[in-house]
Amino acid sequence: MHDVTILRGCHLRRILLTTALFGAVLLADAAWAQSKALPADAEKIVQAATRRVSTWDGPTTGPAGAKGKSIALIAEDLHNGGILGVAQGVREAARVIGWKVKVFDAGGSAAGRDRAAADALAAGPDGLVVVGADAREMHARLQPFARRRIPIVGWHVGSEAGPVPDSPVAMNVSTDPIEVARITAMAAVVASGGRAGVVIFTDSNFEIAMVKAKAMAYVVRACPRCTLLEVRDVAISRSAESMPGVTRDLMARYGERWTHALAINDIYFDYAVPELVEAGLANDRLSLLSAGDGSAAAFLRIRARTFQTGTVAEPLNLHGWQLVDELNRLLAHQPVSGFIIPVHLVTGDNVSFDGGTRLQFDPDNNYREAYRRIWQR
Repeated sequence: MHDVTILRGCHLRRILLTTALFGAVLLADAAWAQSKALPADAEKIVQAATRRVSTWDGPTTGPAGAKGKSIALIAEDLHNGGILGVAQGVREAARVIGWKVKVFDAGGSAAGRDRAAADALAAGPDGLVVVGADAREMHARLQPFARRRIPIVGWHVGSEAGPVPDSPVAMNVSTDPIEVARITAMAAVVASGGRAGVVIFTDSNFEIAMVKAKAMAYVVRACPRCTLLEVRDVAISRSAESMPGVTRDLMARYGERWTHALAINDIYFDYAVPELVEAGLANDRLSLLSAGDGSAAAFLRIRARTFQTGTVAEPLNLHGWQLVDELNRLLAHQPVSGFIIPVHLVTGDNVSFDGGTRLQFDPDNNYREAYRRIWQR
């Protein structure tokens, strides 16, 4: 039997919005559910996602680097480690290709997005990179760039990798969000021997977060002896103030039934773990797995085997390089590469490889040299 409780904030508007969104998450059509059900070879899929990344399978051809370009980068919130890592990757790649980058931090608020978009437009960039902000929510703010024919690419700005429908964003750079979420949930199911008691953390402000939650929920619900205890809506921007109390509430509510926590981003666990430690839980009593980003704090927890057992880490620096490459293709009036890197699950067994010693997923596949060769043609 699968028990699902969804708790929300006290404001009526928030309640109604979240009810509608989670209704879509948990009551989607049967065909989608069947296609995303738990596969028979889940263990092999999880094992494949943990392999070292030593071969470059991205683009090897493309236009030479455009000269003397200046680009603007709108960051949803630079306090978010994933967003910061991508911004740093864009800066690194821009230095190699010979571009200038101006960064505008929205600070995670609507007013901040208004300000960042206005300031970025006033800078008169040749191209725009949007990192972490939802493309649909940003639609009106991006229209002035589109009218000026300024090409736009983004990172985690939509629910799927590739061009964003009904948006001026030509390429959403990301791993496949559904595969990220499914592998995260499968890892919990496999590790629990098919008996996981799961709470999922998501943020209904972002479409990509809801898609991930939906995919994770279906995998857990497809496991006959697993229990989906709850899907909890916690805004990422309020995780620091919300997660301590949320964690205490969940421990009191479910006790030992709660064996696994799945989240759409590592940041939730930054503020949950201190509460678990304070409560005196053993490190292996509750397993935390994240379907997003692979923050330095997550790597530290995984290395120390302190509650967090996995994160499907994004190659943040590589994605920064890819954003620059996709923008360079657009500036040359060529199509984007559409490259999607395979999902990589970081665990205690592989955390020392592929950049893990630097507390990040930075594949050992010579991607920097691959992009240099393209741009120097």
